[in-house]
Amino acid sequence: MARAPLLQLSGISLTFGGNPVFDDLSLTVQPGDRVALVGRNGSGKSTLMKVMAGIVEPDKGSVVVSAGTTVGYMEQDPDLSGYETLGDFAASRLPEDESWRLYAVAEGLKFDPAVPVATASGGEKRRAALAKLLAEAPELMLLDEPTNHLDIQAIEWLENELRDTRAAFVLISHDRAFLKALTRATLWIDRSEVRRREAGFEGFEDWRETIWAEEDEARHKLDRKIKAEAKWAVEGISARRKRNQGRVRALAALREERASQIRRQGTAAMALESGPVSGKRVVEAVGLSKAFEGKTIVRDFDLRVQRGDRVAFVGPNGVGKTTLLKLLTGEIAPDAGTVTLGTSLEIAVFDQTRSRLDPNATLWENLTGDPLMAVSGASDQVMVRGVPKHVVGYLKEFLFDDAQARAPVRSLSGGEKARLLLAKIMALPSNLLIMDEPTNDLDVETLDLLQDILGEFDGTVLLVSHDRDFIDRVATTTVAMEGGGRVTAYPGGWSDYVSQRPSLAQQSADTPAAKPASAAKAVASPVASAKPASALSFTEKKRLADLPGVIEKLATEITRIEELLAQPDLFEREPVKFRKASEMLAERQQSLASAEEEWLDLAARDE
Repeated sequence: MARAPLLQLSGISLTFGGNPVFDDLSLTVQPGDRVALVGRNGSGKSTLMKVMAGIVEPDKGSVVVSAGTTVGYMEQDPDLSGYETLGDFAASRLPEDESWRLYAVAEGLKFDPAVPVATASGGEKRRAALAKLLAEAPELMLLDEPTNHLDIQAIEWLENELRDTRAAFVLISHDRAFLKALTRATLWIDRSEVRRREAGFEGFEDWRETIWAEEDEARHKLDRKIKAEAKWAVEGISARRKRNQGRVRALAALREERASQIRRQGTAAMALESGPVSGKRVVEAVGLSKAFEGKTIVRDFDLRVQRGDRVAFVGPNGVGKTTLLKLLTGEIAPDAGTVTLGTSLEIAVFDQTRSRLDPNATLWENLTGDPLMAVSGASDQVMVRGVPKHVVGYLKEFLFDDAQARAPVRSLSGGEKARLLLAKIMALPSNLLIMDEPTNDLDVETLDLLQDILGEFDGTVLLVSHDRDFIDRVATTTVAMEGGGRVTAYPGGWSDYVSQRPSLAQQSADTPAAKPASAAKAVASPVASAKPASALSFTEKKRLADLPGVIEKLATEITRIEELLAQPDLFEREPVKFRKASEMLAERQQSLASAEEEWLDLAARDE
């Protein structure tokens, strides 16, 4: 016997500020559903989830929860007023004899219930909201960006919990790996319309591109029909004394249909311009050690970062990733060891606290008031990579509209704040990007674009992120901070690190003073291993002989792909093919750079 749906939305319409968010929306959530809720920043994902939770009342339509069904909602900014500690808030609806549930969840999320609400950070408050939801174990869980402010270990714990739960859930997340691992259906919000696909996030992007291609084709056919009918309306006058009024009315209806179509929002026009070419050596750390209040952050660590490297720093929250970044850029001094910065460095910083944004100032003021972007004598212009631009025009390139330009930054969503900070960073030439948690709150499309931009950037990138998929796509080296001062560099991204790292049992057997062999001289390059310079082995000599052919083949493939992408109408004619070709080009270019570096390294050692 089929069970009734847990939640049913019928004919939902909602308008904010004169703009429709949803119009005549209907959907159901069934028992056991595992749904990804996706869409652009500002498309209404969180609003729809609040409608599902009964927090936001729609203008029209009904929200029906089946009798006896419990619904839990984890919001991005929970209200903890009236509670003394985070634990008091998280356990507020639990019976006393079930308080153990909270402590079991708290251990997995690395959440301390004893932290006072008054001193808790935003990330701690969000973990408390997530812990509250998981401990209450409702039949339907509504999760809005649950992975934000979680480290990778906690994300993997949460992934396992949700995989094993019997509850249904609807999930908003920018973390591709998380969505792919957990979801079986997809709700896509696009221009006030919600489409459902009975498959998880894995194939979402191909599905989206197919729908957009069909939409473009239908729009093109409608445009051709309007053009033909308009020509008849004009030329038919000379052939007939009476015009066919029905056909004229049909033409007016076609034009009205075309005008009512909502053009989809383009991607942000983000771009990076490299500053002067830095020296080949960007950062070299030797014997680096640092401790704070008795806690060892890093011990006797060596790292060499060369021009063009993309180095990701991973590890649990609080292990010291941001501190290590500051050590490597000379912002703070080490207790022991040396850090040598390369020549001609132009550094741009994306910090996780968004400290470069004044929350009480408007978007306009945040840009024009920045001394690095100000244009002398012009209060409505900003300097963008050496060229003055009107501030509103530049904001539109990052998908902000006219009304938002005069709104305070505090009114923006997390993703919009991240885009605004990217707008400030990308206005200035740089050759060393320091990016501390840039992926938090960004939608999938913006993450795709950011990944492409970083791939094409001529400079060097030092990156802290908990997004495993993003690290895999961007990083050429992963520096793992494992606690107790142990820091080890591994070639490749997150998946490469996981395949290479020692087992936890082996790590615990290591003495604290032991220095990982691979960290003896870690070089931030996908091919520079921890082996000391020595005569080449038989395998390495064969690789040295094979590499010129590999390089030539990659160069030929890159030329062919570039010729394909140079076709002026390819994007509009075959958008899926254009996207895949662009991805292949980035992949081949990275492979070519890696092969060239590997050849140089082997050739130098062979000499």
